[in-house]
This record gives sequence, C-alpha cells and structure tokens, in this order.
Amino acid sequence: MLLGDLETPALVVDRARVQQNTAAMAERAATGGVALRPHMKTAKSAAVAKLATANHSGAVTVSTLAEAEYLAEHGFRDFTYAVCAVPEKLDRAARLQKESGAQIQLITDSVEAARALAGRARDAGETIKVLVEIDSGEHRTGLSPDSPSVVETARAIHEASHLDLEGVLTHAGHSYECHSIEDVKRVAEDERQAVVGAARLIRDSGLECRTISAGSTPTAVHAESFEGLTEIRPGVYVFFDIAQLGQKSCRIENLALSVLATVISHRPEHGRIIIDAGGIALSKDTSASALLDAGYGWVFDAGGRERIGDLRVAVADQEHGYVESSSSPDRVPFDRLPIGSRVRVFPNHACMTASAYDSYAVVHDGDEIVDRWDRIHGW
Repeated sequence: MLLGDLETPALVVDRARVQQNTAAMAERAATGGVALRPHMKTAKSAAVAKLATANHSGAVTVSTLAEAEYLAEHGFRDFTYAVCAVPEKLDRAARLQKESGAQIQLITDSVEAARALAGRARDAGETIKVLVEIDSGEHRTGLSPDSPSVVETARAIHEASHLDLEGVLTHAGHSYECHSIEDVKRVAEDERQAVVGAARLIRDSGLECRTISAGSTPTAVHAESFEGLTEIRPGVYVFFDIAQLGQKSCRIENLALSVLATVISHRPEHGRIIIDAGGIALSKDTSASALLDAGYGWVFDAGGRERIGDLRVAVADQEHGYVESSSSPDRVPFDRLPIGSRVRVFPNHACMTASAYDSYAVVHDGDEIVDRWDRIHGW
C-alpha cells in the first residue's frame, strides 16, 4: 500500500526519523551521564516505546494509567505515572503492579495526599514507590523547592508502611513558552537547581533520595548541565513538531509526524485552498504561533519532503482546514494543488494531533506504507 491509497485524513509517521530522533536523545542522555526515561504521552504506542528504549532499561514515563496498562501488555515493566496521584488511582496502580509484575512509581505534592495514598496501599497489600513533585517554575503542580513541605511530604512517604520514598521529580513545562535557546537554557538550569536543591533538603533531613528526575524536550535538548540529576524524561522528541522547530530543538528533517489530507475545494476569490483536515484532525493547538507563522500547521507536498511555498493551515473548522499563504493570496498555487490532490500537514503540537487517531500509517523514508502502529486512548 502507498500513501496515495489511504483514506484521509490519516496520521503518518516516518519510522526512519523516529529512529533518528530516539537514537540522538539516547546519546544525549548517555553523554550527560543520566538515565533516559522517555515520556510516552506523545506517541502512546508500544512500537515507538520500543524504539525509544532500544539498548536501554525499558523504564518509561506515562501520563495515564491506561498507557501503563497497555505498555505492560507489551512487556514494559517500569513506569513513572507523572501526574499527581489521588488515592482512588492507587487501587488501579497496585493492581497493575500485582498482576503484571511491573513496578509503577507515583508522584505527590502534599502530606495529606501521601497519607491517603499510604492507607490505600496498605489496603491493597502492595508497596508503591512515590516521588515528591517539585515546582521548578511552571506553577502547575509541585512544591516550591525550598518549602518545608518538601521534607514533610518526603517524611510522610518514608514513614508509611506501604510507601517507599523514591526521590523527587520536576517538569519545566514552561520551557515550551521560551522564545530563544538562551531562554530555554535558563529554564533548564532553574529546573536542575530546583530538583537538585530539593533532593539536598531531603538528604540533609536524614532521608534517602535515590531518584532526581527532570526534563522536558526543550530542556533535555538545550541544557548545559545535567549535574546532580539521575534521569531525564523528554517526550515529544520522538516525533518533534513545528513548535519544537520554532524553539530550535530540532531541524526540519527531524519532523516525523504529519497528517495526510486531501484538497477538497478551491476558493481563489479568498486566496484559500480547503482540505479535509480541520480542528479534529490537526488539533487547534497554536503553540508555534509565538515563534513561527504556523497557523495550525505547515503544508508540505504529499511525500512530506518539501514545504509548499509559505502555505499553512490558517483556519481550522471541525472538518475543514483553510490553507493560505503567509505573505499573499497570490502565492496560493491552485494549479499545483488541484482538487483531489494530497498534502501533508506538519502540526504545531504532535501530542495533541496524534490524540485524535487510533493508529499510525508508517513509512520509512518514502511513500510506501511499511507498517501500522497502534496507540492507546483514554485514561
């Protein structure tokens, strides 16, 4: 089967580029002296997870318990569930650990939650590893690195009969908002110092802190030092996207994920070509807009090799994408893209775009579909 045989919109991934991206990040971690625990929230695919953990311990990060359960079915046995865990989630995590033989680490940012988790772990009869989440500047969840609550929460975990204090974890999600490499480097250093400092407080209190975990894709790519960290957890690097391109975290040849779409209408009076990939197929994430005039994604030829002029999806209705030129309506190539022709749209945010699809059509440096990779949905 060739790309031209697919019904559109279709989610396409280039295996050669995924292999290139995952190998480069593995080398980056090894050179920096840290373990790599890739975050699978982007791909949510066992096939991608296997590439990301080639010649590796197999340890991964997940954003949902559904991901952990799915990956456990495919042989993975070491998970960090990197969302603050409420007690109700512990029963499911304990069941996964007990039934599959996997180890699943949870995170928390409060004494109250730690004590509640301890009670549920005791009832489940499973000992669960827990990390204290640190806020390194994103201000989503996590404790300030110098807060007394860091040690208090760590001690609550340590003293619980069915919890095991593993360490500290942070995520510099605000690195995605940086407008320059220098800005990302500053965020990466703040991230490192925050979590290393919190670990120091815990150790100075007499408690063990084995894991010091950090990492987003931008900080993993641009950080000048990983000193004091034990692991990094980037995720979107497996595919990269236009937002990461805008941050110079990747090159255009690293972009591995795209949406194949069909031209369904011409509107020359408005300087627009309409495609059958809209807000659901592409997502309405505009995370690249601060750095690049990307709209909802850049438009490439059907082979995904060449951007067509300065075309981007400027407007996205539910099932319609409005392709326009960034500079002038006169630069929209109606003759080159007749009705029925195909284009590839490289999205702003690979994680959000991929979430609409059940599987990936896999190519390998060409137009032939060489595989089909499944992915997990839900929570």
